[in-house]
Amino acid sequence: MTSANGVATAVIEANGLRFTADVAGPDDGAAVLLLHGFPQTRHTWRAELAALADAGYRACAPDQRGYSEGARPDGIADYRVELLMADALGIADSLGASRFHIVGHDWGGALAWFLAAHHAERVISLSVISRPHPAAFMAAMRDDPDQPHRSRHHPAFQRPEATDALLVDNAGALRRAMARNAVPDADIDTYLAALSSHEALDAAVNWYRAMGQSSIQSSSTPAIDVPTMFVWGNEDATVGRMAAENTADYVTGPYQFAELPGVNHFVTDEAPGVFTELLLAHLAQHG
Repeated sequence: MTSANGVATAVIEANGLRFTADVAGPDDGAAVLLLHGFPQTRHTWRAELAALADAGYRACAPDQRGYSEGARPDGIADYRVELLMADALGIADSLGASRFHIVGHDWGGALAWFLAAHHAERVISLSVISRPHPAAFMAAMRDDPDQPHRSRHHPAFQRPEATDALLVDNAGALRRAMARNAVPDADIDTYLAALSSHEALDAAVNWYRAMGQSSIQSSSTPAIDVPTMFVWGNEDATVGRMAAENTADYVTGPYQFAELPGVNHFVTDEAPGVFTELLLAHLAQHG
C-alpha cells in the first residue's frame, strides 16, 4: 500500500522473520535504514521517510524484532543485540544494499552504534538521536551521579512483572511519559496501538531483559570511524550532559554533535522537522 507521500508499507523477510516496514524513494537511491526505539514504531520516521525519498534516497523504516507481528519470537535470549544486528543487516540485504546509511533513536540508536562499530564495512554514515555511544553511556553510569537515576527504567523493565505493570490503565505510565515529552496524543495512540497486547509489549520489553545475555558488551564497544552525527535534546530526562558530550571521545571519524536546546527525548515528535534537516545535510555531506 502506497500513501499520498509515496511511502509504501511492505513485509520484508530477513533473518528468518517477517518485518513490517515503510519504504520510500527510488530503488537505485542510496539506502537509509531507520531504526526506532521504545515504546515507538516505524511511525517515528514518518517525516524523514518522505523527505529522504524526495532527496533521492531509498529509505526503509521497519518495525523491529518484537514490534512486527511476524518477527516476535518468545524467548528473552531471542532479543540479544547480535540477533538485532543480524535483523538490520538482513533487511539491508533484502533491499539489495551492500552499504547503507544507518539512523537510530533510543534503542534503535544503540543498535545503530553497535552496527557502525562491528560492521563498519557496511555503514556509509551514522546518525543517532538521544542515545550516546554505548561506552560513553556506561562511563556516565559510573561517573555521573545522576545518570543511574535517569536510567532507572532499565532495571525496572527487566523485572518479569514489568509488562503487566506497563499495561495497567491502558498503558497509562507509557502514555504519561510520552505526553511529558510533548508527543502529540494521536501519535501516542499510534505507537501504543502496536504494543497494546501483552505479547507485543512483552516482546518489546525483552530488549531490556536480554541486555545481560548478549556477547556484545556496551562498555567495550570500539570507537566509530564512519562519519557520525549525534543529536541530543538538552532536556532529555534519560541522558545527561556527561554521556552526551563524552560521546565525542568515542568517534575517530568525522563527527557532528547537535545539541537541541529545550528539547527532550522524543525529538522527531517534539520538534518535527528539526532532525529531518540535520539528517539531510549530514547525508549530503557524507554520501
